[in-house]
Amino acid sequence: MKRLSKEEGTHAINFSPDAKYYLDTYTNIKTPAVLSLYNSDGKFVKQIGSYDQKILASLDLQRPEQFTIPAHDGFLLPAEIMKPKDFDPNKKYPLIIYVYGGPSAPQVLNRWRGSIFFDQVLLDNGFLVALIDPRNATAISKKLENLLYKNLGGEVELRDLVDGVNWFKHQSYIDSSRVGVWGWSGGGTFTLNAMTHSKEFKAGIAVAAVTDWHFYDTKFGESAMKTAAVNPDGYEKTSLVKSAKNLSGRLMIVHGTYDDNVHIQNAFAFTDELIKANIMFDEMIYPMRKHGITDMPAQIHLYNRMLEFWKKNL
Repeated sequence: MKRLSKEEGTHAINFSPDAKYYLDTYTNIKTPAVLSLYNSDGKFVKQIGSYDQKILASLDLQRPEQFTIPAHDGFLLPAEIMKPKDFDPNKKYPLIIYVYGGPSAPQVLNRWRGSIFFDQVLLDNGFLVALIDPRNATAISKKLENLLYKNLGGEVELRDLVDGVNWFKHQSYIDSSRVGVWGWSGGGTFTLNAMTHSKEFKAGIAVAAVTDWHFYDTKFGESAMKTAAVNPDGYEKTSLVKSAKNLSGRLMIVHGTYDDNVHIQNAFAFTDELIKANIMFDEMIYPMRKHGITDMPAQIHLYNRMLEFWKKNL
């Protein structure tokens, strides 16, 4: 094997049909996407597209600090934190943790992250923003991914998250009483898991979350969980509908009515249990939006609503 790429960061490669050329989309933690054409031997041909350096510089964005956090057994969990421009180490800040946590789906990488713009809004409003990858999400090995076999969205991921959260809470600049968690899709599921199986979080936002694997598609769900007939205990144990009554902290649920990936019955089943338990919560339903809630009016509304929620609850 011979490495062809030279820049440190993340490279996404697409070869031409005859394999004589490839397109390389390259980013790192400080650099938005740059698209370049190369010969198949790695020789640079030309740059196809890039970002506007002047505009990027004018935004004066804060960049993440990446590091590792030791878990209870010494495993080093990838993590990062973003701090505001006027960060004062003598102050105590509320912390918002973004999670995903799915099998071999790392978020802490040396790549440009589109959410850095909303993160900057949070920083400008006095919050710190952090990410933690549980070991199953690191993509280090199949062995770690397989920790979720028949137990997807269960205690394995949560134990690592709680270890990471406790580390943050012991930092002098974190207000341990004001820690929030949020995520989208699998991250929304992880958020509900964290808020119904721990008491670490004052508030959380779950967007497009799976709440019971009975509701999800067979291609992904059964690849990890197998069928409910084969793994009834796993389905029972990981059902967030069953644990909704144990919710700790203020929760906002977000879902699109046309979500054809995580169907809205996931949100409705969970919220129905909260109603039965007389637990107060917030809910934002976006009509005729799919899993990504991608149109500009809905995106502007959603992120304004999220900011409003964090200000009120953290």
